[in-house]
Amino acid sequence: MEARLLNAPIFEPLTRKCLLPPPFSFSRGASIPIDNRSGMRHTRRVLCQAMVSKDTVDISNSPVLDTSIATLGDALAAPPSPPPKRVSADSLQFPPGYLGAVPDRSGSDGGEDGLDAMEYLTRILGSKVYELAIESPLQLAPKLSERLGVNIWLKREDLQPVFSFKLRGAYNMMAKLPKEQLEKGVICSSAGNHAQGVALAAKRLKCDAVIAMPVTTPEIKWQSVQKLGATVVLVGDSYDEAQAYAKKRSKEEGRTFIPPFDHPDVIAGQGTVGMEIVRQMKGPLHAIFVPVGGGGLIAGIAAYVKRVSPEVKIIGVEPSDANAMALSLCHGQRIMLDKAGVFADGVAVKEVGEETFRLCKDLMDGVVLVSRDAICASIKDMFEEKRSILEPAGALSLAGAEAYCKYYGLKGENVVVITSGANMNFDKLRIVTELANVGAEREAVLATIVPEKPGSFKKFCELVGPMNITEFKYRYNSEKEAVVLYNVGMHMPSELEEMKNRMKASQLETYNLTKNDLVKDHLRYLMGGKSNVENEVLCRFIFPERPGALEKFLDAFSPRWNISLFHYRGQGETGANILVGLQIDKSDMIEFHERARRLAYDYVVVTDDGVFQLLMHT
Repeated sequence: MEARLLNAPIFEPLTRKCLLPPPFSFSRGASIPIDNRSGMRHTRRVLCQAMVSKDTVDISNSPVLDTSIATLGDALAAPPSPPPKRVSADSLQFPPGYLGAVPDRSGSDGGEDGLDAMEYLTRILGSKVYELAIESPLQLAPKLSERLGVNIWLKREDLQPVFSFKLRGAYNMMAKLPKEQLEKGVICSSAGNHAQGVALAAKRLKCDAVIAMPVTTPEIKWQSVQKLGATVVLVGDSYDEAQAYAKKRSKEEGRTFIPPFDHPDVIAGQGTVGMEIVRQMKGPLHAIFVPVGGGGLIAGIAAYVKRVSPEVKIIGVEPSDANAMALSLCHGQRIMLDKAGVFADGVAVKEVGEETFRLCKDLMDGVVLVSRDAICASIKDMFEEKRSILEPAGALSLAGAEAYCKYYGLKGENVVVITSGANMNFDKLRIVTELANVGAEREAVLATIVPEKPGSFKKFCELVGPMNITEFKYRYNSEKEAVVLYNVGMHMPSELEEMKNRMKASQLETYNLTKNDLVKDHLRYLMGGKSNVENEVLCRFIFPERPGALEKFLDAFSPRWNISLFHYRGQGETGANILVGLQIDKSDMIEFHERARRLAYDYVVVTDDGVFQLLMHT
């Protein structure tokens, strides 16, 4: 696939029919949208506008790395299949808690190729997962339930032997392989939970397993796989490259490729989660909230639950920057994200599975999108509830359920949340603690313009009043006005509004920057006085977390252009968040984009960001 220049249009805007209740017709406390269906058919229609963002860049031609663990050679020589439509995650966003991307099933006749619902029900009932996996407990969350006025039940898949539900699908598929296939071995590609599931399943079945993982995989993750007895191959900068290697080696050696989600036996294995919920839940159930990456877990749960308890809503939850399923449902076909946010790396999937999408568009009830901040808040909620630390993808459905209950004013109902995994990278806890209170709306990030004169700082503090300042940054600017960047703690949103009104009455202009990721990731650490750098182009890059990544970046742009700003923000992920400024004349921008294309690091230009202008430029 050819890398694309930033700001280059990918394809024409596409408008599809998609069942979305009017997004702002339901206020907080409003009734739940009525689910009018006959059998599996919905009747409400509305146009879903899915516009493709122009700020995109595709990483597909990164050079393959020859590591100390394996030599890749020409593993990626096989030509790729024609790619699906590429879409920006920003092209489809909902208010927090809003149930969107409701599939349009009015024209579905159920006649597509693939297993029918009864076949999946039979496969789930006959699954072999309990030879290795446990029946995870369904636990009430009393603190959350009291706070929300809803009975929140936690389906504890984080308590599985490998701390993730992924074990179910991997083992179910592998246990059904003929003996002669098992003797040839298995292979998969994964950056985490699926790898551990395959490795443990192979150990139980006494077969040889090879796990292809990107070289950017944190050491703790690939070592965990290695300790389970599998052969770990570190290859490529991305999951796509690792997958290409695994599929090629599968053909060369006759190994069986174990996909992470898009296979009937994998889906059936994950579907045992739904079977257990139906058996364990006593009393009526309003909804099951399921994290969505490739769609294997939600497809399996829906295939069982909708067959035996069709009144139960099956609601997917995706990060707002990794919403491949929501966009696919709105487009009426599978799409590919131009880039997927990697904070919740367990669901950072650009394209959902073919079979999983077929099931989801017929069975699931919609998608709730949540922010990174909301995920962090739910990780904290789970810790306070059970003293357990979930990984971001593991807390995803809890964040969605909390937002949904608040948005629709749901009370007195039973809601199940899948806590899908607890393989947390320890380094990521830093950003979780920083953003948890922001996500819970107990902390706000603000900027106030104050006059540069004696007494103004004291007056500012008096206006903040009883609110607790949790972070404060100010630097003399040698001008008439200065910008103060600060965080305040709060118990109620009304407190923040009252403080802003006090500032306004005193003619101190105040900006709420709580939802601005550029501020939270970078600018809060760069407050040191404004400057005006000639021809400065500001970009956000994602660097692979591996030795040599910075040197490769510098080789691409230096000494051709002067670097005027550089801020590295490690987040315990496979990719580091970088803010960089380069002095580039307008006539050189085409050359810059071409060099960035060859570099093949995901990036976006943010020079015109209003907050950057406010905080950093004169």
